[in-house]
Amino acid sequence: MGVRITSWNLLHGMAIPPQKENDFQDLARAVHSLGSDIYGFQEVDHFLPRSQSRPQMRDVAEAIGARDWAMAPSVIGTPGEKWRRLRADEPELITDASSHSELMHECYGIGIVSKIPVKSWHRLNLGNSPVGMPLVVPGDETGKGKIRFIYVKDEPRIALAAILENGWTVVNTHLSFVPGMNLAQLRKLKKWANNLAAQSGTKALILGDLNLPKNLPTVGSKWKSLVTLNTYPSWGAKIQFDYMLAESPHSFEYHPLSHTQTGVSDHLPIGVEIKS
Repeated sequence: MGVRITSWNLLHGMAIPPQKENDFQDLARAVHSLGSDIYGFQEVDHFLPRSQSRPQMRDVAEAIGARDWAMAPSVIGTPGEKWRRLRADEPELITDASSHSELMHECYGIGIVSKIPVKSWHRLNLGNSPVGMPLVVPGDETGKGKIRFIYVKDEPRIALAAILENGWTVVNTHLSFVPGMNLAQLRKLKKWANNLAAQSGTKALILGDLNLPKNLPTVGSKWKSLVTLNTYPSWGAKIQFDYMLAESPHSFEYHPLSHTQTGVSDHLPIGVEIKS
């Protein structure tokens, strides 16, 4: 029997093609259709107005019947609009066990939802680039729109890890889009993941939107990519930004999952099934 794991940049659950209002039930249905046991999500909203003021990770967990979920805020507010860094008195993790006041926190970040029991949650702050950069926006979902350049300020980057009862540590992240900064963050993340795995007697899996093309996340290291698939943009994917990395993939059996367009997000989900 195997365990199915999916990584997906949600674009805060935005429908593609865009609609006047995103329906949180569309996101729940999309995730349910993927049929995985563990999900790592990036670009997650938590009670933000643009996504119907919904707790997206709780919604997803309820939709798939998962007990354990966590959301790690990277900023308070809405990226691209108005946001700020977390204060020392604000929760770094919002989970199924959080208080009502924490659940109502308006924030944005990354999350994990798991049907496999989670023994413990962990967070790593990875910093951000002091400068932003112009990013290429690839037309629109029809494939006919003109390419645009927009200047984007880099936000604080983080990683969220779930140590699972099945012997795996799943580490989810969304790295900086600034060249060099993302590679430095990934090196730090690999070391952290290995330390967590060693301390807990588990195997580590890193997944997420690494903002690195052409399999760069594996260059100069023993970590290998379990999935080779162009994921962006979802309506005509030409580049891979989303990965699942393991240091010793020869030590277990796995195969990629066939995830396709769901009608949500500008990224395609990726997944693997790991045989236990």
